[in-house]
Amino acid sequence: MKNLFKYREAWLLLAIAVVVGLISTRFPAFARPDNLAQVFNDTSILMILALGQMVVILTRGIDLSMAANLCFTGMVVAMLNAAYPGIPIPLLIVIALAVGLVLGAINGLLVWRLDIPSIVVTLGTLTIYRGATFVLSGGAWVNADQMSPAFIGFQRAVVAGIPVLSWVAIGVIALFFVLMTRTALGRSIYAAGVNPTAAVYAGINVGRTQFVAFCISGMISGLCGYLWISRYVIASVEVANGYELNIIAACVIGGVSIAGGIGSVGGAVLGALFLGIISNALPVINISPFWQMAISGSAIILAVVLNARGERRQGRIILKKAEAR
Repeated sequence: MKNLFKYREAWLLLAIAVVVGLISTRFPAFARPDNLAQVFNDTSILMILALGQMVVILTRGIDLSMAANLCFTGMVVAMLNAAYPGIPIPLLIVIALAVGLVLGAINGLLVWRLDIPSIVVTLGTLTIYRGATFVLSGGAWVNADQMSPAFIGFQRAVVAGIPVLSWVAIGVIALFFVLMTRTALGRSIYAAGVNPTAAVYAGINVGRTQFVAFCISGMISGLCGYLWISRYVIASVEVANGYELNIIAACVIGGVSIAGGIGSVGGAVLGALFLGIISNALPVINISPFWQMAISGSAIILAVVLNARGERRQGRIILKKAEAR
């Protein structure tokens, strides 16, 4: 048990259980399985986005343009559906993935080939993608009555008692787990973040690895572009405005180090789930949105402090082992 609580995931599970327990003392229905399943479904998009962001952060980068990518891609598929409602939903999803991939690749190329810091690149492309959304749509919205029933209903369908959106999240989580723990690319992503110089000597192209990480985050943003628009049934320039902060917060709370090289799929997912439970629980007990923001911000600061302490402690252990040898 003592070894179990060395892991951030265990502490996050405990924190989630405590929050759910405290809320259920006043509102027992909150802890019902069907309500918790609904919270998971509501948080599914944030979980998926957090995994895309995690891959970039692990390589010592950051992608501030994910929400803008989501907005642009969502507008593209919404306008396509409004103009050509007969396009199959799977094809629209493939288009969303492709558009997101292109936008992510632009970020990756600028970081890789021009050696510009990722925070500068993605801060610029954030504005560009938002502006491109306005130009593409002419400032107009795509509303629910312009979307086909299939476009809206796909991720709302229920399979084995679980909405398709939740199944998509579960599938993406499983895919990322395999990617990060069972593939050479996953090991390269961690190596590029832990020690880029050593990674080069090991034969890893750090720049190309960062490029691939941005491509992954772009594809994830594209997928979530469709999921977001079909869930909230409105496409506009303001979609997911400021949501990049929630995505980064989920990663940080989940133990993904901003310094790179440290983090896990489980941590990112639980970090997003923690934020989802907080956002669902606080309105139940009549706490204003401003206090919700303050609590989320405090959780981020606490997570950063814990991350920093954990990294320093890990470094001292390595030195002790080296001295022992």
